[in-house]
Amino acid sequence: MFSLSILTAFVCLVPFVSAAPSELQKRVDTSTYCGQYDSVNTGTYTLYLDQWGKDNADSGSACASVTSTSGTNLAWTTTWTWSGGSGVKSYTNVNANTGLNAKLSAISSIKSAWTWTQTTSGTVVANIAYDLFTSSTSGGSNEYEIMIWLDNINAGPISYTYGSDGSATAIVSSVTIAGYKYLTSKQGLSTSQYLTTAQGGTEATSGSATLTSSAFSIVIA
Repeated sequence: MFSLSILTAFVCLVPFVSAAPSELQKRVDTSTYCGQYDSVNTGTYTLYLDQWGKDNADSGSACASVTSTSGTNLAWTTTWTWSGGSGVKSYTNVNANTGLNAKLSAISSIKSAWTWTQTTSGTVVANIAYDLFTSSTSGGSNEYEIMIWLDNINAGPISYTYGSDGSATAIVSSVTIAGYKYLTSKQGLSTSQYLTTAQGGTEATSGSATLTSSAFSIVIA
């Protein structure tokens, strides 16, 4: 089991108290979905099966379902298997539906807690990561991406060594509470940017795995 409590690039990971899920579970679609771009909207969150690289695989699939909701917590699971081809095949994730499209300067905190377990088979290439996007306009096109990796299984960030211009890419590890200030003061991220997306999930390239998230939450304030 993995339970994380850090603050990185506007993300503070802290635990939340969970209420009994039975009363809210009745309102939630707990069906299993396997379509390339299927989604389940629970109100506070949306579970996405984003199998954007599926056509690059020789074979495989990804399925996911919501297990329950309780307050700001969502329980969900995904099982995937991919073989052949190169690059990421899917990013099954849960996206926050509230608190978005606010300027970074107006956001005081993004609190998240994520408790998960993962089982794998075969030679797995994957990660488990948060993915945040910002734009210069509210609800606009993505301009900046902030990825926060929680687990790396034989994978590597797309620009781990070089940036798009061929220059070396700065890698920040074990970031403290002032981590987001590094992005705004050293990496050109303006505090006038709007947070358009805040999500967490698993990027899958090859192998087989089941990710079970017993508690996942993102609260933007």
